[in-house]
Amino acid sequence: MFSRESAHLGTSFEQYFRIVPALTEALKHEAYRVRHSVYCDDLQFELTRYNKFEMDEYDAHALHLLIRSIRSETFIGCTRIIRPSSDVADGLLPFESACAGTLDRSMIDPSKLPRDKIAEVSRLAVVATFRRRKGEEIRPLDITEADYGAGPIPRFPYIPLGLYIGTVELARIHNIQILFMLTEERLAKHFSRLGAQLEFIGAPVEHRGLRFPSMVYVGDIINNMRPIFRPLYQTIATEIRACLAEKTIVTPSIEAEHRIIGF
Repeated sequence: MFSRESAHLGTSFEQYFRIVPALTEALKHEAYRVRHSVYCDDLQFELTRYNKFEMDEYDAHALHLLIRSIRSETFIGCTRIIRPSSDVADGLLPFESACAGTLDRSMIDPSKLPRDKIAEVSRLAVVATFRRRKGEEIRPLDITEADYGAGPIPRFPYIPLGLYIGTVELARIHNIQILFMLTEERLAKHFSRLGAQLEFIGAPVEHRGLRFPSMVYVGDIINNMRPIFRPLYQTIATEIRACLAEKTIVTPSIEAEHRIIGF
């Protein structure tokens, strides 16, 4: 089912990529740039911004995560974890508003949960040069069955899984117990490959295509993670903890760029 390379996922991952929490404004800007490249320039889901940052009102109280290519020395993907905040008018997470009429509150009612224990994952994106294959042009992030296969050119999906696992670990560190998201049905199935089922908690809504409101328990993902993914999880968890301990990860090239453009 997996290529020979996947027998050592953690070692293979760290040869090519780094997971980086965006702990500084400079790093958050990198996440906004990736999002603009994907959501504004490529997919045209959002309007083009003059500063090339794709941002919204939720970013101020979100945890941001980046993935960096070691070979190209650039940030190539990102995601964020939105936490509830009194700074937003109604204090709701985005999916709570988008799915207000479709949630099955007999399964779970987000409004009755401790607000500091829940969050929403959104803005998972990978830049075109690391994403674009046949059929992937109109998606911000993709995984297909071929990624796990043993075809002539197997490609284990390190980038999306790195972002997924990094998101889970960042949530765990911040004591977030439940992650919500709006997701396509097929991506939910791939997410379940980690070992924990993503539960649909209501009818789908139209949001750049048909999306299901979904949830997963952070503890279940970690506790039930399949053995093959544990080396990858340990590698990414170690990277995130090291970043949090240092409090700053800006590379010299990024610092120089920001001095030039005045950040």
